[in-house]
Amino acid sequence: MSLTKTNRVVTITLNPALDLTGSLETLNLGSVSLVKQSNLHAAGKGVNVAKVLSDLGADVTVTGFLGKDNPELFHQLFDEIGVNNQFIEVDGATRINVKLVEANGEVSDINFPGVQVTPQDVARFEETLFRLAETHDYFVLAGSLPGGVTPEQCADWIETLHQQGKRVLFDSSKAALRSGIDGHPWLIKPNDEELGDFVGRHLETAEQCQQAAQTLSNKGIENIVVSMGANGVMWLNQGEWLRAQPPKMNVVSTVGAGDTLVAGLCWGHMQVMPKNDLLRFATALSALAVSQVGVGLTSEEQLENIKLQTEVSELYPNTHLDKH
Repeated sequence: MSLTKTNRVVTITLNPALDLTGSLETLNLGSVSLVKQSNLHAAGKGVNVAKVLSDLGADVTVTGFLGKDNPELFHQLFDEIGVNNQFIEVDGATRINVKLVEANGEVSDINFPGVQVTPQDVARFEETLFRLAETHDYFVLAGSLPGGVTPEQCADWIETLHQQGKRVLFDSSKAALRSGIDGHPWLIKPNDEELGDFVGRHLETAEQCQQAAQTLSNKGIENIVVSMGANGVMWLNQGEWLRAQPPKMNVVSTVGAGDTLVAGLCWGHMQVMPKNDLLRFATALSALAVSQVGVGLTSEEQLENIKLQTEVSELYPNTHLDKH
């Protein structure tokens, strides 16, 4: 695939959710907790990515599976952000996930199972996906899988797109990540916890994350990006490591920060940004996300300010990396 600028991208959310977010002082496990503010909105990792990409100026098409019983908030969002809705509507209700945000920034996620999709639903999705592949080069596949979709099917879709020369940015975890990696995604973005789960050990330092990611480089994945929260982002591409360190942020909520990073990486590649600029941009965009509730580019001026304070440096394998 040639390096040409494009604004066109497809985001795939196989298991979207309505996010019920509640802000509270402290979560009292096993007893009553009082929520001060709450918000119910259409979400899911790919949907969040679509929102940020749309804010950045991308021409976004969204697809995946939506429950027929409660699609209204999704339709409303897609109209608001101006994306092309190609979701497959299936029997049942899209799940509701609960996110409880404490005053200290801690987030407790309570994720429910999604809709159950049938082989006929899967066939409709595949027809849509490969029709879109005729006119799009970038695909973001993000989030978990609903019942009725196996990790192996997910890997097959990634492999088929890979064979067609498409750039698939894949952001998932557990069994879906384990299988999906074998489908040769063009970019993966595990966080330190997901990467640790994949290699089967707890990763405490940036150096351990780097070593773990290095083991994935023989899988034929062109870009391995590891997000480490306040400790920044590392990116392995063609044997070269870059690390970006954002400034210390006033954390309001970390919900959607990883999805915002994926959107920034996608947009940077779509705009053929130089590597250092691309990583600085995506890292700063993700840092901006933790200073707000909800995803989206809220202030270009603030983004520019964070970019100026984000340091990007080269890393070398087995170099000693500080924990912070």
